[in-house]
Order: sequence, then C-alpha cells, then structure tokens
Amino acid sequence: MLCAYHPQDLAEAELLRYMLTDHRINCHISGQYLQGAMGELPALDLLGLWVAAEDLGLARQLIQSWLEATPILPDTESE
Repeated sequence: MLCAYHPQDLAEAELLRYMLTDHRINCHISGQYLQGAMGELPALDLLGLWVAAEDLGLARQLIQSWLEATPILPDTESE
C-alpha cells in the first residue's frame, strides 16, 4: 500500500475514506489512534490515507478534486 494523502484531522480522513470507498477504492487510515498522544509526538503527518498501488493515481485525483471543490451554501436571502 502507498500513502495517497495526509489529512489534517480524523474528520477529514474519515470523509475521504468514505468517498474513496464509494469509488470502490479500499483504503486504510494510519495514525488514527495517535491523535491522543500529540503532546509527545510531532503534530504533523500523523494521519495517512493508504491505498493499493494500482489505485494510487485515481485516489489522488479524487482527493484533489474534493479539496478543490467549492461548497454549496444555502441561500440566506430566501425566507
């Protein structure tokens, strides 16, 4: 398995894992249990999304598209 992305936090990791799974890409989150030990460990790159080598290109493309997406906000003018 190869690391496709280093998420900022566990919430982002889980969202991306679900997205990749929806596209039939199996992935593993590494470092999810290290979040509680951040006082003793460097705070960067604890989390990783790992995929099979043959899925790496598509996984990175999907993650990049997700990162660049513009959220759709609710219309606040309508009542």
